[in-house]
Amino acid sequence: MGFTLDKVVPWGRSYHEYVKMFDLTEADLELRILGCGDGPAAFNSELTRRSGNVVSIDPVYAFDAEQISGRIAETYETVTTQMHQNHGDYVWSDIPSVEQLGHIRMSAMKTFLADYEAGKQAGRYIAGELPALPFASGLFDIALSSHFLFLYSAHLSAEFHVQALQEMLRVSQEVRVFPLLTLNGATSPHLHSTIEHFANHGFGVEIKQVSYEFQRGGNEMLVIKPV
Repeated sequence: MGFTLDKVVPWGRSYHEYVKMFDLTEADLELRILGCGDGPAAFNSELTRRSGNVVSIDPVYAFDAEQISGRIAETYETVTTQMHQNHGDYVWSDIPSVEQLGHIRMSAMKTFLADYEAGKQAGRYIAGELPALPFASGLFDIALSSHFLFLYSAHLSAEFHVQALQEMLRVSQEVRVFPLLTLNGATSPHLHSTIEHFANHGFGVEIKQVSYEFQRGGNEMLVIKPV
């Protein structure tokens, strides 16, 4: 059947998952990083604790911590139920069970919630969304998109992907997107045209294998940067 969701939901990844998904080196983690669509991920909180420079933008940040916490609770049952139903679509090596997955996700989201209000006041969590970012050009070194672009290809058009990535490239020197699969585990139908567009407009485009794989076959990220 495949994993289906009617809309993007808050479902946060851990700091260590971000590092593996985006192949972030120690040098990368010292750069100015923008997370687009981070939702309730722990990456911003943990990297800030490690003296990093990171800003996250997501429409969910228009809400307060209590409202986001309630939405997470609603999402949890939906996601874990579908994980049980589609167990074979995932690689259960680092994460051995749906129950352990739930524990990891809730731990990451609790880390986010504990940091959220302070992070908003510090300007690290900003309410907004692609394809229009409220930042000056070149403000960041790396812009990341985790589990949004390509994953939601059934909801977001090819044109949206190009516009979103162009905007991310306007505000950063390099863009990394993970994964390149849709919710049902197929390669995004927008991937080839997106690669072609940016290659034809003078950008270096690379599909790079990473050490992270949970969605079966989802172990690649797209890297785009000026040549």
